[in-house]
Amino acid sequence: MRSLNLLALCCFSPLLFAADVPGSQDLPILPRMTDAQIVDYRPAAELERVYPLGSIRKISGQLRFDGQVSARGNATSVTYELPPEHSATQAFTEAREALQKQGAQLLFWCQARDCGESSLWANEVFGNANLYGSDNEQAYLLLRLAAPKDNTLVALYSITRGNRKAYLHVEQFDATGPLGDLLPTSATLLRELKSTGELDFPKLTDVPDEAWLRLISRGLNLDTTQRISLSGPKAEAWRQALIEQGVRAARMETGSVEGSGLHIELLR
Repeated sequence: MRSLNLLALCCFSPLLFAADVPGSQDLPILPRMTDAQIVDYRPAAELERVYPLGSIRKISGQLRFDGQVSARGNATSVTYELPPEHSATQAFTEAREALQKQGAQLLFWCQARDCGESSLWANEVFGNANLYGSDNEQAYLLLRLAAPKDNTLVALYSITRGNRKAYLHVEQFDATGPLGDLLPTSATLLRELKSTGELDFPKLTDVPDEAWLRLISRGLNLDTTQRISLSGPKAEAWRQALIEQGVRAARMETGSVEGSGLHIELLR
């Protein structure tokens, strides 16, 4: 009788039933979190894709956001249900860090209510009901991979639902044509600086670029309590240019981090 009870317990263990959806697979660009399970998989399909670069809302039945990246290409997506011992925030952070180690550029990053309504992300942006949860428990990030894969975008979206189940959605979009110049938002630069402690711009090797100067100065002025150091061959030129853009001189100093471009470090 005891052996039959053990057999029944094993047969009905949720661990034995936990399995990826048939035909699914991980994306090569991102390792899977331990014990995560694929609950939704959509193989590469050619389509016109729009990725928001701002908080989303619906006005008169139309989806609205401040900016966007739109292109035609092939999209592949994987949705993971995370094990109870791992939070959506942890999975999101690990995925972001893994992509940044590959040189990916952050374009837009929001968290909690700054993203807008979770229902709109789940149903309108990703078309996946699993991703509907609390507005306070969500995060979204759009990244561009480094050259030679710089026509590839990766979208991350994490959510914790009301039943406390956590999910991470990963979507890879390979554009069929050049994406051209894509700049991050100022708020994203500030969020990255606060989260990682640094910003690295290896391509900014010359005198201050006007577009980047505006973005960086606006980002720094979103939180005037932060002090930074600037390093690189043109660090002093950037410091002077940022002062002219309204960043207080007392908040900045020149550093000694070696590199070919501009490097900004948060002074703690």
